[in-house]
Amino acid sequence: MSTPCDSIRAVTWRNSLLYLLDQRLLPHRQIYLNFDKAGAVTRAIRDMVVRGAPAIGIAAAYGAVLAARSAFASSGSNWRKAFEADLAMLAAARPTAVNLTWALERMQRIIGNIQGDPEPALLQEARRIHQEDIQANHRMGELGAALIEQPCSVLTHCNAGSLATGGYGTALGVIRSGFAKGMINNVFADETRPWLQGARLTAWELVQDQIPVTLLADGAAAWLMKQGKIDWVVTGADRIAANGDTANKIGTYNTALAARHHGVKFMVVAPVSTIDPSIPDGSGIPIEQRPQAELLSLAEQSIAAEGASAWNPSFDITPAELIDAIVTERGIVLKPDAQGVATLFHKRTGA
Repeated sequence: MSTPCDSIRAVTWRNSLLYLLDQRLLPHRQIYLNFDKAGAVTRAIRDMVVRGAPAIGIAAAYGAVLAARSAFASSGSNWRKAFEADLAMLAAARPTAVNLTWALERMQRIIGNIQGDPEPALLQEARRIHQEDIQANHRMGELGAALIEQPCSVLTHCNAGSLATGGYGTALGVIRSGFAKGMINNVFADETRPWLQGARLTAWELVQDQIPVTLLADGAAAWLMKQGKIDWVVTGADRIAANGDTANKIGTYNTALAARHHGVKFMVVAPVSTIDPSIPDGSGIPIEQRPQAELLSLAEQSIAAEGASAWNPSFDITPAELIDAIVTERGIVLKPDAQGVATLFHKRTGA
């Protein structure tokens, strides 16, 4: 058994600035952008510099620190009004990822008793959110890998790795742990149109950590399952409804349908903060509509017939009945339903 690889950090705080690895440039260029204003962090979240629900939440938490710094510098003891406005701006950057509002609500809860400069207390909380995410990912990695009973190949969709989290990853955390235990021989990664997170990000992450990865077109996954080449599908989630319905990158629903038809197990890996008990089922999860140009062009070059329009939802909903296991840092629910998800959400200790 080897030690799980974990060499990538997409979100860092140093020298009083937030640094984000610009994921739009991967895998060809590795450039970190630095931020000192909440408005710039908001644009970075909206424009996909940083993506993945946990990473968005962490970046927003650090954005709140920058918001407090600016508000205190300009307004002194009356900093809270400007701070609240920046929090609302950050919260509106991406509507589907519940971790965004969850992280900002945590930041907001601690400001009531702050006297004087709010930055130290808020920075401490943002760092706590960041570290808790990494610890949760390692815990989920162990729990999810334990579900894999024999050496096999797995399929993943989009990117739910270190790049999408504080570190280690959710779905890729399970894959890293499973590979280290000798239970995962190979990873198949859907390319994940239109942003190609699987091709540009997941494949890059796994190559960095020397985990064998094979890329395939999204439309090839069902046929690969038909060949008997896949035992598990492992994905992340951007929001989980109270009944276990799950929002994830567009194309996940197709993959889940194919998996069920071919007898392939389907695992969703996400922190408890991704569960939204206020939404009864997936029909209530807001689905972000992205610009048509993302489908009609590639690298700013038109790839579609002139005059064609595009429908470009960023996410789809996988019904709970197509999911075999939801893995969180607080434990696992098999064949998820409302009762199982509620128990998981309110569980306070261990698996």
